Amino acid sequence: MKKIVLLLIIFFLIVSSPIRTYAAEILQIKNFNSILVGDQNRDLSIKLFCVDINDLEDEEIAINLLKREFPRGTKVKIKPMGFKDNILVARVFNISETKEMSKLLNAKDFTKETCSN
Repeated sequence: MKKIVLLLIIFFLIVSSPIRTYAAEILQIKNFNSILVGDQNRDLSIKLFCVDINDLEDEEIAINLLKREFPRGTKVKIKPMGFKDNILVARVFNISETKEMSKLLNAKDFTKETCSN
């Protein structure tokens, strides 16, 4: 009987206590289509999916927009789309999935659409 009660208490504690998880966060926005994200012990360079700049003049404005909307330390979700030159190509969303970096740049007309997805 004591073992059953002990097992029930352990099960209850495991189910009721939150598990500590770490999301990736923005460490650096390198340029208009390349960012550095990390978690507690890893860094990862990511190239944004479907982004190509229209004008060189717009590059600095696009970088400032990304830095304003996704400041350093912003928790993000990453949806991998493939690899190009050994760099992960992905869509990067804020943690609530209300903003996505590539769509933000496309909506502001800083970039041209380079793919259909």
